[in-house]
Amino acid sequence: MAINQFPLPDLGEGLTEGEILKWLVAEGDVIELNQPIVEVETAKAAVEIPAKWAGTVVKIYVPEGTVVEVGSPIIAIDTGGPSAPVADDMSQGAAAQAEKAAAEPTGGLIGETTASGRTAVLVGYGPRVTAAKRRARKSDAPAPVASAPAAHAPAAQVVAPAAPARPAVTPPVAPAAVAPPTGANGHGVLAKPPVRMLARTLGVDLSGLTGTGPQGSITRDDVQAALTAPAAAAPRAQVVMVPGERETRVPIKGVRKLTAANMVASAFTAPHVTEFLTVDMTRSMKALERLKANREWRDVRVSPLLLVAKAVLLAAQRHPMVNSSWDEAAQEIVVKNYVNLGIAAATERGLIVPNIADAGRLSLRELADAMTDLVATAKSGKTPPSAMSGGTFTITNVGVFGVDTGTPILPPGEAAILAFGAVRETPWAHKGKVKLRQVTTLGLSFDHRIIDGELGSKFLRDIGAFLADPEAMFLAWT
Repeated sequence: MAINQFPLPDLGEGLTEGEILKWLVAEGDVIELNQPIVEVETAKAAVEIPAKWAGTVVKIYVPEGTVVEVGSPIIAIDTGGPSAPVADDMSQGAAAQAEKAAAEPTGGLIGETTASGRTAVLVGYGPRVTAAKRRARKSDAPAPVASAPAAHAPAAQVVAPAAPARPAVTPPVAPAAVAPPTGANGHGVLAKPPVRMLARTLGVDLSGLTGTGPQGSITRDDVQAALTAPAAAAPRAQVVMVPGERETRVPIKGVRKLTAANMVASAFTAPHVTEFLTVDMTRSMKALERLKANREWRDVRVSPLLLVAKAVLLAAQRHPMVNSSWDEAAQEIVVKNYVNLGIAAATERGLIVPNIADAGRLSLRELADAMTDLVATAKSGKTPPSAMSGGTFTITNVGVFGVDTGTPILPPGEAAILAFGAVRETPWAHKGKVKLRQVTTLGLSFDHRIIDGELGSKFLRDIGAFLADPEAMFLAWT
C-alpha cells in the first residue's frame, strides 16, 4: 500500500484558498489519472480538480462546505507504489506556523507585502483586500495530516516531515471503517465518470436514481430519464426559508465575499462620478433586425448589448484616457492600448465579470461570438479564473432585469463602467412630432482622478451618438 496525500493545488491568479463544493469521488473508489475528483469554488470560479495519480481513494479529509488553504491535504490516494509516511497529528512546527500566520496582518492594497512575503493581488475583478481565513471546523479532533507535497512533485518524492510553507488547515477526522456515503451528492453509487459528468451538467442527483446498467450502475439513459422527474436538483445558491424562523443566515463566502470586499475598497478609494444619457435607439433596433435577417447571421445571438459593446469600443478609441488605471505607487496613470471588455454576469454563485481579451480588435461578428461564449460559460459556472482578471472597461446590463439604469461602482483597477438600461417604447420628439420610439438610458460611472467631467461627457455622448445612428457612426469612425 502506498498512501499519497493530495493537497489543494495552487489554482493560479494569486488565489490562496478554496471551498470544497462537491466531492466527485468517495472513499473506496478506484480512480484514473486526471479523473476529476473534486469541485472547488475559489473567489473567481468553480473549478474541477483532476487526480494526479491513479489509484484507490483511501480517505477524504475535508467535508463539503469547508474552506481550505492552498497546500492543505484534502484526500489520500493509494497509488500502489512507494508509500509516503502519513503523520497521525499535525507537527508542532506546522501548528506553530499556522498560529503565527493566523495572527499576522495581511496587506490590503495592491502591491503591499506582509512580513511573510505575501503580496496583495487581483482577485475576482479587483484587488484582494481581505486576509485568507478558514471557517471554524465542525470537529475539534485533529486529523492525520502529512506535509503537503508541491502540486508538481512526483509521488516518489513525497515525504512527511517539515512544516508546510503555507499555513495549513487541519482537516477534520473522517470516521474510520465507514462505508462510502450515499448522500445528496451521489457518493457511493455506481456510475462511470462520463455519467457523473453528465449528471452534474444536467443537475441530476445520482443518489436518487435506480441504475439499469450492469450491477445496478447508473447509465446515461438513466440520467436523461431523470430529467422528466420532478425537482431534479436545487440551484446551489438557493436560499431555503424555514417556516417559523424569523431570520435566515447565508454564509458570506466565495464570489460574494470577494465582490463585497472589492466594492467597498473601490467605493472608498476612487472618487466616483456618474452621468446619465437618454438615447433614442430606434435605428439601432432596426439595424439589429436587419442583421438577424442576414443569412450569415441567422445562427448568431444578436442583442442590443452587442451594439452597446461596439459603441464603447469605438468611443474608447476616440478617448483612450477612459481605458486606463491609476497607479498610486508609481504616481502614474496607465493608459491601456488594448481593451479587455468586461461583461457583468449574474450567476448562481453571485456576480462575476469575465472579460473579452483585446475586444477592440474583433470584428462585429467575432465580438458577437465572444459575448455568446462568455455568457454561456458564466452561466454554466465554468469561467476560468484567468478570464476574470485584467479587465480594463466593464459594461453591466441592468436592462435585462427591466431596470432603466443605475450608478454602478467601478471594478477596482478600472477607470469607468457603463450601465445599460432597458430599451422601452417611449413617447419621444422625432422630426417635430411626438412618436413612440425605442429609448434607453445609459449610466456612466468614472474615476474623477483620471476622467474629468468634459472627458466623461464626451465619451458618453459618443456612445449615445453611435446607438442613435450606428450605421452612420460606424462609417464615420472606422
